[in-house]
Amino acid sequence: MKTVLLGVGQAGGKLATALARFDADAGYGAVLDALAVNTAAADLDPLPLDAVLVGQSRVNGHGVGGDNELAADVMDEDATEVLDALAPKVTAEAEALFVVAGLGGGTGSGGAPVLVRELSRVYDVPVYAIGILPGRDEGAMYQVNAGRSLKTLVREADATLLLDNDAWRSAGESVEGGYAAINESMARRVGLLLAAGEAVEGVGESVVDTSEVINTLRAGGMAAVGFASAPAAEDAEENVATVMSTVRSAVMTGMSLPNATDADAALVAVAGDPDRISRKGAEKARKWLQEETGSTQVRGGDFPLDSDRIAALVLLGGVERSRRVEAFLERARQAVRDEAEERVDPASAFDNDELDDLL
Repeated sequence: MKTVLLGVGQAGGKLATALARFDADAGYGAVLDALAVNTAAADLDPLPLDAVLVGQSRVNGHGVGGDNELAADVMDEDATEVLDALAPKVTAEAEALFVVAGLGGGTGSGGAPVLVRELSRVYDVPVYAIGILPGRDEGAMYQVNAGRSLKTLVREADATLLLDNDAWRSAGESVEGGYAAINESMARRVGLLLAAGEAVEGVGESVVDTSEVINTLRAGGMAAVGFASAPAAEDAEENVATVMSTVRSAVMTGMSLPNATDADAALVAVAGDPDRISRKGAEKARKWLQEETGSTQVRGGDFPLDSDRIAALVLLGGVERSRRVEAFLERARQAVRDEAEERVDPASAFDNDELDDLL
């Protein structure tokens, strides 16, 4: 899937950079270009991407301090500047646009929905979002910001891929090291998803292409992507169990949004040397995924690679009913209730009914 990335805010800029780097290092050619947008000049300086600093008249390059309402206003005012910078990057090759943002901070949570809306108005290709959910230890403001932002992103984007920080932070890791590892894990998953049908090696029996990714995401709402791999035998007949186990691991322990097993649509791509991929294993895995997700729309295919391993890439569309999403939404509601004790008009900060409408 040929795409252009738009990283919004600090976390969005870093993840967009990781995605672009993964694609370039692998030589897939799926990421055509990338742009970083922020209200804080200091967050843009380290990024090796073209960048746009917005809100200079309001915050003078110092960021919005977690105020996502201010970020939305700033992005609305400066959207034309962002679109002008992005326009040369969105060539006729582009098949989709991805807006990448952390949903807990100010610039990403407030600005990303605005840019998704504007991009959808201007371009005919699908506009997707990649949203990073804050961990439970990141504070009440982050939970409230993410609840607001997620509600709006789901409405504006063609689909929103979710990454749960809590699922990927390892115990004992530094904050910076933990987020770097998260970006690397997500870059591999989304990078392989974008590479479907692009610069793959060899000829598979039924290669996954861009249209199948788009059709899976057409379910809209929230989506998740999973990955797992294992050593493979040279003979495909010996890899029936290997294919099955990698698909199961991708869903059960390798999803960007854990416990997202109820889905409206699914796609499973088995990656590896075509001569090592078991057709029987792939078909059994596809049937298992259909039963596990409760979806009748389960697509499947190969991702040919020159490798001695078998890998599984699983995309789930329409995962709003997952336990992980419900747990996050309840956390956001609780943050609002806690905040309400200190506010004169708590209803103005957050509308719980609108969160309920998501589900």
